[in-house]
Amino acid sequence: MVRPVAFGYNAETAVNNAFQQASGGDTQVAALKEFDAFVEKLRNQNIEVTVLNDTLEPHTPDSIFPNNWVSFHTGGEVCLYPMFAVNRREERKAFDAVKSIYEIKKLVDFIHYEKENKFLEGTGSMVLDRGNALTYACLSPRTDEKVLDDFCQKMNYSPVVFRAVDANGQDIYHTNVMMCMGEKYVVICLESIVLQDREKVVEVLQKTKKEIIAISLEQMAQFAGNMLQVKNRDGKPFLVMSETAYKSLTPEQISAIQNHNEIIAPDIPIIEQNGGGSARCMLAEVFV
Repeated sequence: MVRPVAFGYNAETAVNNAFQQASGGDTQVAALKEFDAFVEKLRNQNIEVTVLNDTLEPHTPDSIFPNNWVSFHTGGEVCLYPMFAVNRREERKAFDAVKSIYEIKKLVDFIHYEKENKFLEGTGSMVLDRGNALTYACLSPRTDEKVLDDFCQKMNYSPVVFRAVDANGQDIYHTNVMMCMGEKYVVICLESIVLQDREKVVEVLQKTKKEIIAISLEQMAQFAGNMLQVKNRDGKPFLVMSETAYKSLTPEQISAIQNHNEIIAPDIPIIEQNGGGSARCMLAEVFV
């Protein structure tokens, strides 16, 4: 996780992130309070959290969302990704700190695609089913199929590609706002997937024997798809989501999730409103 020093509404990302809304006021102070409380909630459950501190220069208002520029993999590989917004590319400055903390056996670099205006924003653009080596991705200005295919080829994944739109018919900018992959279940907004692709996605999920926990477009708009399953030092699983997302769920959905793991739900409304990302986006899960 990256602790912000200059968090705020980013106009460069707002052009295709329908979740963003500028709130005004001192967003940095409020975001920092939300961030620190989130970290404390995780650590209280014996979850190991590495916190990197952002720097004022260069200015990176979205540094709080590190999962878009880096991903970690069990073979010791680390991937770096091409970013849509120019001012988000500077977030990769934190990679020097990453290298000093983790043993990286192989760097897989996709940054050169920025020169072609082709993007793949990490585990925002892709929802990985690591156990079945599947990559779910809804295409958007931030998720290019050519880069996706390159990732799948280099990392030995099979792509599951589809289109998904919000209630206004706008392409969903990141796959991880409409689905979350657990070890034994998936939380997914099926109604966001265009009709010609929906059956294909369901068939793949059924073959993996994942329990499908469906959420609505309205719940997706409350960040109910932006969740991440994590484990603590004892191997106990938890599903991390924001309080906004949790409050949007029905008792039946909560029960279905809790059959698999407990829920951790930090309250992060300023981060969600101004950044357009939620709890999952703030976590770059480490496997190296």
